[in-house]
Amino acid sequence: MPIDASNSSDALPSSWREFPIKQQPVYPDYDALQRVEQRLRALPPLVFAQEIRDLKKNLAQVAAGEGFLLQGGDCAESFAEFSANKIRDTFKVLLQMAIVLTFAGRRPVTKIARTAGQFAKPRSAEFEEIDGVSLPSFRGDIIHASDADPAARVPDPERMLLAYHQSASTLNLLRAFAQGGLADLHQVHRWNLSFVEASPSKERYRKMSKRIEDALAFMEVCGITSQTAPSIRETQLFTSHEALLLNYEEALSRIDSFTGKCYNCSAHFVWIGERTRQLDHAHVEFFRQIENPVGVKIGPSIRADDLLRLIEALNPDNEAGRLTLITRMGADKLPETLPGLIRAVQKQGYNVVWSSDPMHANTFKSSSGFKTRQFDDILRELQQFFAVHQAEGTYPGGIHLEMTGEHVTECTGGAYAITDSDLATRYLTSCDPRLNADQVLELAYLIADALKHAEPHSTA
Repeated sequence: MPIDASNSSDALPSSWREFPIKQQPVYPDYDALQRVEQRLRALPPLVFAQEIRDLKKNLAQVAAGEGFLLQGGDCAESFAEFSANKIRDTFKVLLQMAIVLTFAGRRPVTKIARTAGQFAKPRSAEFEEIDGVSLPSFRGDIIHASDADPAARVPDPERMLLAYHQSASTLNLLRAFAQGGLADLHQVHRWNLSFVEASPSKERYRKMSKRIEDALAFMEVCGITSQTAPSIRETQLFTSHEALLLNYEEALSRIDSFTGKCYNCSAHFVWIGERTRQLDHAHVEFFRQIENPVGVKIGPSIRADDLLRLIEALNPDNEAGRLTLITRMGADKLPETLPGLIRAVQKQGYNVVWSSDPMHANTFKSSSGFKTRQFDDILRELQQFFAVHQAEGTYPGGIHLEMTGEHVTECTGGAYAITDSDLATRYLTSCDPRLNADQVLELAYLIADALKHAEPHSTA
């Protein structure tokens, strides 16, 4: 899609700089920061306007109950752990989840990875203590290094260029995987069969896997094969991240030469976190200026009138597919808070996608000292999310997970019964604990019934 590469600073969404801002680093060398921003403006976009419009159409279908959103990936990407195998493994497990959810829900699944840009993380405290030393909190590789050294924690704008180039490499590989045969439904289903047979809970999943196998065999008899139908062997995967570091986001925004509108070309989908969604602050102002589909994280403390004002600010034209509300409330807190929010949104007739992030509000420190999440808490919040929407006559449109295709031990529970004492075995995250490949596939099978009973016709 043609993009206006000139992108003068006057054309970019820079009004956010006049607003208060939270969770932003202070760069000691302002001239160096400006030089990096200028270099980013001259680089090619990471994604294209037409791809972004395609995603918005998909999300409009989700808002209408005619699709489902699966969003997942790393808590925070790392420069040190960047590898083709890691990208491949996360891609594979997203496809494995998608085939289960597509079959269960009888509707297309839009797949959005938390990758190719998820480098910055908000922090609840300005400082953290490591081995008795107080250091500025680690805010992600795009800002500074994680080393327990005061010099390493000084924000360095050059790291934005490293993030850009890693993101470009990641997108190049993902596009090759999506179009090069790795996404073939028959192959993906074979991976699922292997998962089922190895799982301690295989009897729970075997029936659905057999039904998927029968459906694929039936399509082959009808002549719908990998050779005859591109949709069987290819897929479309979109990218996303929390747009936290606004210097980077503005520098990668571009004016589309076909429409004259501004797109943030750092990712197809970006979201505002719970800590930065203040109406009169910089992040909301930046998001107002871009055409991308956007998300906003919603915690248990938000009031209905504040949510309505946020929706009006981010989606003033009530455009379907523009806005996704990502709830992160915690197991057992969600049923108390979500119904009132849904009713307020429904009363105004707003077009939104409701998605559940069951990870962030279920984090705690284990007795062994590791930050972790319990699989049963995550599952329970998801089940409550589906149950509330069913009770309210609205559509539960998606799930948003921190996950990896690697076999890490960061969240306890699941069919393999990871315990507190197992966490140290493969605790690899640079920030928050992630579900591993087996746990996210188990989750897909366990929520399949809830998705099957979701009512697509009752959304606003």
